[in-house]
Amino acid sequence: MVKEETRQRVLDAVEALGYRVSAAARQMRTGRSRLLAVRIETTQDGMNVFDRFLHGLTESAARSGYRVLLYTAADDRAEIATIDQLLGEFEPDGFVLTSTHHGDPRAAWLAERALPFVSFGRPWGAPEDVHPWVDVDGAAGTEAATHHLLDAGHRRIGFVGWEPGSGVGDDRRAGWSRALAGRGLDAGLVLETDGSSAQGQAAARELVERGATALVCVSDSVALGALQVIPDVVGFDDTPVAAAVGLTSLSQPLTEAAARCVDLLTSRLSDRPAVSHVLLTPSLVIRKEPRS
Repeated sequence: MVKEETRQRVLDAVEALGYRVSAAARQMRTGRSRLLAVRIETTQDGMNVFDRFLHGLTESAARSGYRVLLYTAADDRAEIATIDQLLGEFEPDGFVLTSTHHGDPRAAWLAERALPFVSFGRPWGAPEDVHPWVDVDGAAGTEAATHHLLDAGHRRIGFVGWEPGSGVGDDRRAGWSRALAGRGLDAGLVLETDGSSAQGQAAARELVERGATALVCVSDSVALGALQVIPDVVGFDDTPVAAAVGLTSLSQPLTEAAARCVDLLTSRLSDRPAVSHVLLTPSLVIRKEPRS
């Protein structure tokens, strides 16, 4: 609280001297690093949707006065070790976990130490309010995709998924099954894969032999393989590759998801009230109308 004349003199001095805020000095005074740490995801199929999430996270963090600290890790155990190291070297204020799964040890490790974090992904197999999280409703997405094919006249719609036990994969399969059950149709045309295009193609060939006339797939990678066998295929993630080949796919609101992650985490850091979790709905991007 100073006079406007004094304030202007200070601002003039700042400009003349080229003064910049010292993050190190601010951290000493506030005890905060203004850093949010997140692991970089990698993929083997070249269709990583995580880049869009990371870009949105960085922009949203900057608007809230934070910076994003990136790190890599080969698995859960390595990530926990890396987080422990980062706490000693950089003292991040909070963490964003990704790729959550059943029995996730990372969330338990952070919670036991009362370290602020949010996850992009549900706490599969645990109570919904066990920690703050943001996720995309995969079941709602595949249900909409299945209804899209049903409305076009298909009645033998198969599902090509991931191996059982994946929270995300099982959730996406549930939406397909729910849509068929709502029309009184059989949900037996299903096969699991390792997520590769090659196995997607093999699974599609087998399901077509069993009578499938259209397929809903757990990912764009799987769908691209299936597309080599049958024309009416819906993928998931709406990757640039899907757009290039004209594949109908489900688009995740990754920019919004990132913003909500930052909001939940910074709310906790500033002791502001916030909801415990956010579930967003993907949108179906139709690039080709299915055949009846």
